[in-house]
Amino acid sequence: MTTPPTLPPEEVFDWLDVEAEKRAGAGLVRQLRPRPAKTDELDLAGNDYLGLAHDKRVAGAAAAAALRWGAGSTGSRLVTGSTELHTELEMELARFCGVQAALVFSSGFTANLGAVTALSGSEAAIVTDKYIHASLIEGCRLSRADIAAVAHATPSAIKHALATRRKPRALVVTDSVFSVDGDLAPLGELAGICREHGAAMLVDDAHGFGVLGEGGRGAVHAAGLAGAPDVVTTLTLSKALGAQGGAVLGPRRVIKHLIDTARSFIFDTALAPASAAAALAALHALKEEPGLAEKVQENAGNLAMQLKAAGLKASLPDAAVISVQAPSAETAVAWAAACAEQGIRVGCFRPPSVPDGISRLRLTVRADLTESDVDRAVKVITATAPRGAAD
Repeated sequence: MTTPPTLPPEEVFDWLDVEAEKRAGAGLVRQLRPRPAKTDELDLAGNDYLGLAHDKRVAGAAAAAALRWGAGSTGSRLVTGSTELHTELEMELARFCGVQAALVFSSGFTANLGAVTALSGSEAAIVTDKYIHASLIEGCRLSRADIAAVAHATPSAIKHALATRRKPRALVVTDSVFSVDGDLAPLGELAGICREHGAAMLVDDAHGFGVLGEGGRGAVHAAGLAGAPDVVTTLTLSKALGAQGGAVLGPRRVIKHLIDTARSFIFDTALAPASAAAALAALHALKEEPGLAEKVQENAGNLAMQLKAAGLKASLPDAAVISVQAPSAETAVAWAAACAEQGIRVGCFRPPSVPDGISRLRLTVRADLTESDVDRAVKVITATAPRGAAD
């Protein structure tokens, strides 16, 4: 047996320098870029789809709640962290989305971790689209279940994996709108396959909620699956609602099971009351202005069509996310930086964030964009495009 090396304290983390050099060579170095409270930049990188993060109704509700309830929740939901605001938000989310019950988590990430792990286990098989969000992937890794990650947007592969599973229970896990290219999963077809094989379905509707469905009720609602006894939905409160936090929606017995068993719920400090109040106010705003959902889809379609007309490799959005392919990770980073220099903030996705290995700009569209905003974005993105970015 080889004796492990004995390293002096100053060399214990030398391996980090080696890994950093590898990332730099592959163009995968990430940087924090703090933004000011107010800026002239046009934001096409954040996920404030409905433009509610700075809405006075939403921000005002957060401020009032902080003054009344305090800056933090003071504990986990099962100890001191549940307030009347959390309960009201859960009831309103359930009612709006047409499900029996909802449970609020501190983030969409923890909601996905809790839902996947609590609804699977060693006696279950999990079948996923291989492009699911990282939070779902981490849930699968922690689940102790048999995992099959199949080809993207291929229902026949889901069907085969369910038919050949070795475990008695099965859970199909998918995004509704995939976060990289913004394409929509065939939820109706997947639900039929699940029922054919006795499987439950878990749908992460983070990028569909507030954008798709009647009045922004989400992709699950649009697919006619709201309130189904075998479908569970997760979502985030930090995108269309412009706040913070996450939630799981579904049958009442599923929610009760999560309260009793989901470790990312039981042992996590609860969502701050201010964030719960902000999400609740944003939900009320969405009810009052159901046209916001249609407007963001209209703006996304217009931006994508203009980028394609300019010759760029842009995806046609099913919701509010557009991807524009770049020749390489290095050129994607340079392209995003050039856009920022001209006042347009865009996302930059590179491996391992993109499972297909193709680096791209990722644009997120808001309901409050004007025609001049869209024209300005198209002008800057096309003018700064690197060689090889056009078709």
